[in-house]
Amino acid sequence: MAQYREKTVPVRGGRFHVPLVEGGSGQNLLYLHGEDGFSGWAPFLDRLASRYHVYAPAHPGVAGSQGLEHLDDLWDLVLFYEELLQELGVRRAFVIGHSYGGMLAAELAAHRPERVARLVLVDSLGLWLEETPVADFFVFTPAERAKTLWYDPDGAAAKAALTPPEDPIAKREADLARTQTLASIGKFIWPVPDRGLTKRIHRITMPTLLLWGDHDGMVPLAYGEAFQRLLPNSTLKVIDRCGHCPHQERPAEFVEAVLAFLQS
Repeated sequence: MAQYREKTVPVRGGRFHVPLVEGGSGQNLLYLHGEDGFSGWAPFLDRLASRYHVYAPAHPGVAGSQGLEHLDDLWDLVLFYEELLQELGVRRAFVIGHSYGGMLAAELAAHRPERVARLVLVDSLGLWLEETPVADFFVFTPAERAKTLWYDPDGAAAKAALTPPEDPIAKREADLARTQTLASIGKFIWPVPDRGLTKRIHRITMPTLLLWGDHDGMVPLAYGEAFQRLLPNSTLKVIDRCGHCPHQERPAEFVEAVLAFLQS
């Protein structure tokens, strides 16, 4: 396992306090998590840290990340991430974003393309197709989450993510954390996760990997294809027998695809 540390980073004179994990060595890599929440130093990050210096922050309002009240819209959030990179001393990085984090990664790349060396969007939000709407994950029941997010709801990865803690106190804390995560994310994307990216997407000129599960029921593969049409310098890689979370359901294939792209 790579050496890593957990820390809290103050931003904007202490208005924000951002929990993050950091580890590995090499070129900088920023990972932005999705609506599944902040998972700390996950196994796939550990594998990426064998080649890169990985930073993985919690989004404002998630996992105790403070300062959400200072952000009113998506533009505020993008500027916040620019300032976080400045606070970390990261001038340029590879950026990976999953789902909601992919939407933010794309917006950051459009805003400051010179700071993003390569971009990886994983089953990313950010576009809207009327004929294929994104599932309303804010109202999922546990059964709908299992069916929509995972190719194999009975697989080990899905069970680990979906099975609630047995301890009643731990279960309440987990339910509260999920509610807080969805509320924080909903501030920027509810009810439709389209904030005009198509008007800025032409600014994303760096090489981009679009990584999609072939059975994503939340952000269907049609969105990967739509991103590819809008990003001339992009490649679409589809992971077979995979739902919305390739980094969890197919971690070996996920890491292999990301490393091959970043090193190409």
